[in-house]
Amino acid sequence: MNPFEIAKRISFQKQKNYTRFIVRLSIAATSISVAAILITLSIVNGFQHVVSDKVYSFWGQIRIASVNGAPLTIDKNVELELKKLPAVQSVTPFLNQSIVLAYEQDIEGVVAKGQPSSNATPFIIEGRGIQPISDRIVSEVVLSQKLAAILKIKLGAVVRMYFFNAGNVQQRKLTVVGLYHSGIEDYDSKFIVVDLKLLQQLNNQPNEIEGYSIALKKDTKIDAANDAVQAKMPVNWVSTTIKDYYPQIFDWIGVQSINRNVTITIMLIIAIVNLLTCLFILMLERVTMIGTLGALGATSGFIRQIFLYQASFICWMGIGLGTLIGLGLCFLQEKFEWIQLDETAYFIKTLPIDFNVTEIASVIIGTAVVCYVSFLIPTLWIKKISPTKAIKFD
Repeated sequence: MNPFEIAKRISFQKQKNYTRFIVRLSIAATSISVAAILITLSIVNGFQHVVSDKVYSFWGQIRIASVNGAPLTIDKNVELELKKLPAVQSVTPFLNQSIVLAYEQDIEGVVAKGQPSSNATPFIIEGRGIQPISDRIVSEVVLSQKLAAILKIKLGAVVRMYFFNAGNVQQRKLTVVGLYHSGIEDYDSKFIVVDLKLLQQLNNQPNEIEGYSIALKKDTKIDAANDAVQAKMPVNWVSTTIKDYYPQIFDWIGVQSINRNVTITIMLIIAIVNLLTCLFILMLERVTMIGTLGALGATSGFIRQIFLYQASFICWMGIGLGTLIGLGLCFLQEKFEWIQLDETAYFIKTLPIDFNVTEIASVIIGTAVVCYVSFLIPTLWIKKISPTKAIKFD
C-alpha cells in the first residue's frame, strides 16, 4: 500500500477517534483563516479605490498651479503638450472663488468651483450638470445635496451669488439645475459648481484661472505621470499630486493598508500554530503505527509522506472551503450591500468590495506554501522514534 492510500484511510475512516475530530477542526481553522484574509483584502481594496476615486473624480489626480500661488493665464500650447502625454486623459482649467450664496432669507458662505460648462459634473444624483450654450456664459449652478437641504433649495430655484471684488459687491442670479453628493464632508458642505467664464467675468480677467486639474488614464502610476507633467511646465508653474493637497484623506487610506497587513499576519500565525499542533497530535496518536511501519522496513521518508499527504488533505480542503466562504460573502456584500456604514466617518454608505484576481491567487498559493513549510517541522520528529519503543507506546 502506498503512502497516499494509508493517509486517506487514517484521515477519513468512519470509526470515532481523535484523528477525525482533529482533521475536521484543522480544516475549519484553515478555512476561517483563508476566508478572513480574502475578506480583509477585498474590503481594504474597496475602501482605498472608492475613496481615492471620489477625490480624483472631483479634482483629477494632478493639479497644476503657480509656484507662488498667483493666478495663471490659460495657455493652449501647454494644454496641447499635456494632452499628448500617454498617461493623460483630460486637462481641465479651473478657478475657485469664495462667495456668499443666498436663497430667500438664508445665506451660506461657500466656494464656487468654476470649470468649463462642457465638463461633466461628478456625483450628480438629481437633475443634470451645467450645459454649454455656444460661447455664452451659462447662468446655472450645481449644488451639493447638503447645501440644498440647509438652504431649502429645490431644483429649478433661482439663487443669488454675491462676490466681493475690489471692495465692490457683485451679484448674479443662477438657476439650480442639479444636485450632487460625494459623501466627503469637506466637498459637500463647501463647494458649488458654476461656469468658469462666469467667475472670470466677475474678476474682469477672461483668461485667468487658478490652475489645471489633470485626470489620468486607469491604472496609471501617479508619481511617474506627475514627473512627466512637470517636465512640460513653463517657468514658475508646478504640478502636484492630489495626494499632497489632501494628505489627511490619503493618510487615512494608507492606515487601512497597515490594518490589512496586521490582520493577515495574525491570521497566518493562527493557521501555522493550528497546523503544527494538529500534525503533532496526529503523529502522537499514530506512534504505534509509525513504530510498526518502521519495524516492517518502512523508511522515515515513506512514513513522512503519509503525514504530508494527510496534511495536504487538511491544507487544500481548508483552502478550498475558505476561498468559497470568503469570496461568497464578498459577492453577497457586493450584490446586496447589506452592511451599511456611517458615511460621515467613512465617506461611503455601504461596505465596498473590490476583487483582485492576482491577490486571490497569491493568498491561495501563499497559504499552501506556509502550510507545507509548517508540516515539515513535525515530520522531522519521525526519525527520532524507535520502532521498539513505539510499538510498546500506548
